[in-house]
Amino acid sequence: MITKNDSVNNSLYKIVETSCQLTIVSVVMVWTSLGCGGVANINNNHREFQKEDLISCCSKIPSRIAMTSIGSIQSFEEIISHQGMKWIEKGEFVMGASDKEGSPDEYPQHKVQLSGFWMDETEVTNAQFKKFVEATGYVTTAEKAIDWEEIKKQVPADTPKPPDSMLAASSLVFQCSQHVVSLNDPSQWWSWVRGANWRHPQGAGSSIEGKDHYPVVHVSWDDANAFAKWAGKRLPTEAEWEYAARGGKINQSFPWGNEGIENGKPKANTWQGDFPNNNKGLDGFKGIAPIKSFAANDYGLFDMAGNVWEWCSDWYDSDYYSQLNDGATINPKGPLQSNDPMEPGLAKRVLRGGSFMCVPSYCKGYRVSSRMKSSPDTGLEHTGFRCVSEK
Repeated sequence: MITKNDSVNNSLYKIVETSCQLTIVSVVMVWTSLGCGGVANINNNHREFQKEDLISCCSKIPSRIAMTSIGSIQSFEEIISHQGMKWIEKGEFVMGASDKEGSPDEYPQHKVQLSGFWMDETEVTNAQFKKFVEATGYVTTAEKAIDWEEIKKQVPADTPKPPDSMLAASSLVFQCSQHVVSLNDPSQWWSWVRGANWRHPQGAGSSIEGKDHYPVVHVSWDDANAFAKWAGKRLPTEAEWEYAARGGKINQSFPWGNEGIENGKPKANTWQGDFPNNNKGLDGFKGIAPIKSFAANDYGLFDMAGNVWEWCSDWYDSDYYSQLNDGATINPKGPLQSNDPMEPGLAKRVLRGGSFMCVPSYCKGYRVSSRMKSSPDTGLEHTGFRCVSEK
């Protein structure tokens, strides 16, 4: 587990999260306590980051490894099967937050017109991903050792190489805290675990045996995109994802309407209790749930809120919504490049939907307009995906 007490020579990453927006932070010059409740000094310039700079995501990382090439991945079949998919009729909707609970990147609201498309009714499962790996021999990002030669190109020339143990194949695993901790220190509940990947979600010794119908996790955007290409599908655009999540409802905050997630019967797999030390499991789960554990939305789609975050095809741009025309945007595919003022040098993709770790008092990522961002080579225990197709 990475902690603030690790030395520079033994540390490459620190976990920082605000509002459930999580990435890995590279430490290249000095080890700092970059918490969202205060100020951190970074590098020789001692640049100060104030709390208002950290609204959605505190992150400073070069790419984990060289980008994965999917050029050799071939489509599974020329005629795409729509089994397990739902047809989403074409239409127009208002995208973005309609309430006052959104992050700045959820505004302003804007009109979008979309052509019809097919969408997986559930997140891609372990069984489906296993079929892909067996057919192609694909190796996920988390199963590869971190490429120091690639990292070295993106950090100051005098940065010392971390020990090999820090560069081993690994991924981020959630560990429930045993006591109340500061929510500004995510290292209290996230651990960089060697051997953690889609086959071993909690690291060596863990298994997905008997969990064929659970969503696959520890998949990067690169991994998800490779699967989609093989399946003859693609990742949904951010607009398609929100349109489908709303299920035809207008100006509602959640896939089921406006009723708070803590009211009435369980509606999604989220956190109940004090985060991150006490999940009461009132929804029946204290971690990832099998697909279809909760009611579908009005379009017949399951888990469009909670369970695991889902990758979208779009680059992330915090100002993208404000750049759109006043009229309806037709089939938007997102910005041409990433733009995150918090980390201008790091390209990021969009994730949607929230996860089992979201709790009203800390993170409402399960709102239909909530946006998350992460580098394409990042995978975590609460991150998965689903696919779409026009055909």
